[in-house]
Amino acid sequence: MSLYAVQKFLFELNRNEARQQAYLADRLGELRSYDLTDEETRALAEPDIGLLYHLGVNGQILMHFAAFHQIEWADYLQRMRDGITTYGPVREGVYAMTGDVMTEHRGVDVAPSAAPPPIVKAR
Repeated sequence: MSLYAVQKFLFELNRNEARQQAYLADRLGELRSYDLTDEETRALAEPDIGLLYHLGVNGQILMHFAAFHQIEWADYLQRMRDGITTYGPVREGVYAMTGDVMTEHRGVDVAPSAAPPPIVKAR
């Protein structure tokens, strides 16, 4: 798995309008220059938020990708939950689940259901 390559693509997509336009015009073509597995390519092209979360993509990067695809906040959170149910625990990265009840996902809320906190401008 190439979590670094997935997150690098998302980071660049989230910040570069030319890359966004290229991705919208030819998703698979835009992904070819990254060292991605077939599973990662599919998840980025569809997009499959649940699979990307399961693969370990950082939620801060992933939420911008979801917004880019006009996925509402509550739906974004549900897609992450569904990803755990469908694909299993997060494989690696900061959200990897380890130990006791989190590993078995017994009704654990894997992401907060409330709206994100408001952005506070620096003084």
